[in-house]
Amino acid sequence: MLGGERGPIDWSVNQAHRVQNGTAPGAAYPGQMALLGAIGIESGYVLAAITLVALPIAAVAFARSGPAWRSIGKGPLSIEQSLPPPRLGGGEPPVDPAVQRAEARQMLEAKSFRRRRRGEPGLDVEAEVERLLDAPGARPGVDDALRAEVRELIVARNERRMRAGEEPLDVEAEVERQLGDLIG
Repeated sequence: MLGGERGPIDWSVNQAHRVQNGTAPGAAYPGQMALLGAIGIESGYVLAAITLVALPIAAVAFARSGPAWRSIGKGPLSIEQSLPPPRLGGGEPPVDPAVQRAEARQMLEAKSFRRRRRGEPGLDVEAEVERLLDAPGARPGVDDALRAEVRELIVARNERRMRAGEEPLDVEAEVERQLGDLIG
C-alpha cells in the first residue's frame, strides 16, 4: 500500500476532497456545489422549494383520483354488480291471502310434526290457521309494536285537538283506519 497504490483508505479520504471541489462522480457538472454556494442557496432551501411546489400538485391529483379508485373491479364483466334500481310503485306488493294461508298451514304442519316427534301432542293445524289469520282486528303485517305506535300518535293528536278546542277522535276507530290506509 505504500508508494502510489490506491486502496480503500486512500479512496475514502480523497472522496471528501473531491466533493468539496465539485468533481465528485455524483456532480452534474464541475463546481455544482460551488455554484449553489455562490448564489447563496443552501440545499435545505432547494428541498423546501421543491416540496412546496410538488405538495399541492400531489394533493390535487390525489383528491381527483377517488372516482378512479371506486371504479376498479366494476364493469360489464365483473362479478359484483350494483343492486337493481328500486321500484317506483312504493313498498311491498300486496300479499295474496291464499298464498299466505298456504304458507301458514305449511309452517304449522311442520311445527306439529316436530312436536309429535318429541312426544308432545300435535297441533290442530286448521284451527291454528283460522286463529292466526282470521283474528278480529288483526291485519296481515301489523304487529303489536306498530299498533301501539299508531295509537300513541293518535293520542298525541287528540291532545292537540283538545287544546285547540276541537272534538277528540275515537282512538280505536282511528287506529284501524290509519292501519287500513297504511297496509291496504
